[in-house]
Amino acid sequence: MMTLFGVGAGARISALRLAALACAGALVLSGCGPIGAGPTNGPRTHLTLKIGAVLPQTGVLKALGPPTAAGVALAVKEINAAHAGITVKAEYRDSGDTTKNEATASVAALLDHKVSAIVGATGSGVSKTVIDTITSAGVVQISPADTTVDFSSYADHGLYWRTSPSDVLQGEVLGDVIAEDGVEKLGIIQLHDSYGDGLTGTISEHFESAGGKVVKVSLFDKGQTDFGTQVKDMIDAQPDAVALVTFAEAKSIVPALLKAGYKGKFYFVDGNLLDYSSQFRQGVLEGDKGTIPGLDTADLGDFTSRLLAVDPTLKDFSYAAESYDAVMLLAFAALAANSTDGKDIAGKLREVSGGTGEGKKTRSFATGARTILDGGIVDYDGYSGPITFDENGDPTQVTIGVFEYDHNNRFARVDSVSP
Repeated sequence: MMTLFGVGAGARISALRLAALACAGALVLSGCGPIGAGPTNGPRTHLTLKIGAVLPQTGVLKALGPPTAAGVALAVKEINAAHAGITVKAEYRDSGDTTKNEATASVAALLDHKVSAIVGATGSGVSKTVIDTITSAGVVQISPADTTVDFSSYADHGLYWRTSPSDVLQGEVLGDVIAEDGVEKLGIIQLHDSYGDGLTGTISEHFESAGGKVVKVSLFDKGQTDFGTQVKDMIDAQPDAVALVTFAEAKSIVPALLKAGYKGKFYFVDGNLLDYSSQFRQGVLEGDKGTIPGLDTADLGDFTSRLLAVDPTLKDFSYAAESYDAVMLLAFAALAANSTDGKDIAGKLREVSGGTGEGKKTRSFATGARTILDGGIVDYDGYSGPITFDENGDPTQVTIGVFEYDHNNRFARVDSVSP
């Protein structure tokens, strides 16, 4: 059975809505047969690429579920509409978070269905629970939102890729932004995992290299719901600003700090830069800032309207572009390899992203597919950026957005930085 977003308490995509997405993009997959692995130079036949989408329906990352699901759905819809030698079918499963085991069960089901690739997860900690299972099965994993630094050197058999940049880049930008805002003493409340450790390290390094001082880093564990110790640490350290390197825990930490008398600024990261208009009273976050990797949606033409066409209830587009690009790259790589075998696809991902320095640039699947079918090489420049994978499967040409909250606790882009 296909697992639909919106099945379960608190989910933001209803089963009816995802069923509509599935119909729009020919997404339903069940009882799949074996996947063929045709040679690159063999005769061309129409390819059917079966992918899994392991994205959050539940847990602290569930706010990322709707935009990432819409990105996948839109890509599948547009690839299939091109009628260009390949059909993509996708099955959606819940990734949950690291406090439970949804991702492991989801990946097992997808591997049973013989998918060639899996898009997800949207959290580095979650991906670490499944990366070995996926890659040891010869299946490509491509994440739209994993940012932990150590994925760059992970022993993944060349099968793990990501369309979001390493935390080294986001941390560099946020550390500089905090310093440029005149903050002298910074406190950090951090989730103690690989995501938090890496991002806190780079924020601290760049903030202090600009002349600031990190006066306290207070850690908390996965699943923790009482943040009294972290609040006390910040009040005692008396920082000018607090950076929250968390996920949805920020919804509890911010009011707890305010109740304890904290009056400084807040800084957010990609894991918690959300619309807080319904959570906090007006003005609480006004002027506070945060960062998310990705291009300015205002510069992406009709991309957001196309996303809204597949999910009209979308209010946040975080990592939608990265998810869309992940599917596009998989389809281009399969077409270039003339194969739906995971290892064959992985062998072409760098090429179709422009990472080999060759290829005809395109953002259109129909145009790029024609280039490949005519014997050429494509260089896909996506809606998340040029991508241009390096030998580690990391994007090398990226943009980090800087956002600021208004009086209603909604954020808007105020700057774009390309480190």
